[in-house]
Amino acid sequence: MQGTARPNTWGSLIIGAILISVPMFAQGPGGYNPPGQGLDLSGNWGPIFHEDSHERGPGPELVNYLGLPITDGARAYALAWDASRFTVPEHQCEAHGVAYIYRGPLNLRIWEDREPVSQKLVAIKNYIDNYEQTRTIWMDDRPHPPEAAPHTWMGFSTGKWEGDILTVTTTHVKQNWIRRNGLRHSDHATVVEHFIRHSDHMMHVMILTDPFTLTEPLIKSQDFNLRVQNGQTWLYPCEPVVEIERPRGAVPNYPPGANPFLHEFADQYKIPVEAALGGAETAYPEYQSKLKNASPAKTTRSGQ
Repeated sequence: MQGTARPNTWGSLIIGAILISVPMFAQGPGGYNPPGQGLDLSGNWGPIFHEDSHERGPGPELVNYLGLPITDGARAYALAWDASRFTVPEHQCEAHGVAYIYRGPLNLRIWEDREPVSQKLVAIKNYIDNYEQTRTIWMDDRPHPPEAAPHTWMGFSTGKWEGDILTVTTTHVKQNWIRRNGLRHSDHATVVEHFIRHSDHMMHVMILTDPFTLTEPLIKSQDFNLRVQNGQTWLYPCEPVVEIERPRGAVPNYPPGANPFLHEFADQYKIPVEAALGGAETAYPEYQSKLKNASPAKTTRSGQ
């Protein structure tokens, strides 16, 4: 009895010791690997301009709202916008907002902020050297602040991993660009982003919704390559100066019906002004059939 029971006793002791030691080893070096943590996005990322390079670099044409699901109010605001506003000191150093900044010329540095003892992921940080913006994406399930909280260029962002995709929701953003030719979203906009990494390539998908300037969500995507050389980000010192003497408080603008560039883009590409003025229908293939029967000079929404 004792001879046959001894191996079972030793076996039970060994198995018990292994089971007890598993959580101990899991807490040791390299053992902390909770589920749902996604991929590490850390590094220096540079944009790829193989798509929309003209819009993202020099900038879009004036009165080119084609393919954008804008409201009548957003269109009226854009038609009143004068590009000379860039020369007003208050606007010279105005940062690109979170819904637009990833589309412009920039270098992007990403790193993680972890709790020093547990190494739990607290936030994912972005430094965007264009306009020197530092962005925090909170990963600790904290709630968004109340509606009356301050609005900023980068807004308030919370993130979560959906498989290997980082999904970010941002509120509390200041009024800023939809397209850099006068089209702006309001400070009631919400931005949802997806950061998708494949090895040294990362895609950034942005979905903008705004009840005041968009009739349906606007989706845009950008691509980045990992830059292995360190120090790719730079500073963006901006100091406003008086470029044009104007009366105090004067803001360049066009009164209703007075935008001199209404026909410029439409005439260049031989399309009706109606199409250049945008709207959700101009984003869909079915709109081409409507264009075939339209006159290049036709316009019903410009008031001109």
